[in-house]
Amino acid sequence: MAAFFLPRADDAEQADRLYDALAEFAGCEPAPPGERVQSIAFTADGFDWVAAVGEEVRGERRTRQLRRGELVERTETASSGCRVLAIYPGAPFTVVTDAQPITSAPSEWANPFTVAPGQVTLFDRGAAGDTVREQDRPGR
Repeated sequence: MAAFFLPRADDAEQADRLYDALAEFAGCEPAPPGERVQSIAFTADGFDWVAAVGEEVRGERRTRQLRRGELVERTETASSGCRVLAIYPGAPFTVVTDAQPITSAPSEWANPFTVAPGQVTLFDRGAAGDTVREQDRPGR
């Protein structure tokens, strides 16, 4: 179980202030303790993506094709090169990264970007514990 943290924050108080400031930047409401999102999984452009606080957005796509009577499976991986700073719940969820305009780092993702996740993992916050919820994805 992971306790709430944000990259670039030295302590819990600074993490709370940064979390609120990033929510203001993203134009969304910050979640209360116990409902803060550690990671989400979602599908976009044929890839299954994971966005986790403190990590790069990463994805993978599996393909199968019949070649000379044999089924060949391939896995293609992708990474955004930008690190997730915070994720905010909502409809849709909002992901803030360290890409432009926060830093000069380019990214193929807008910053912030929004998605409808298929899986959500919350930070551990006292008695709340690590929670995983399955949500309906569009098209499923």
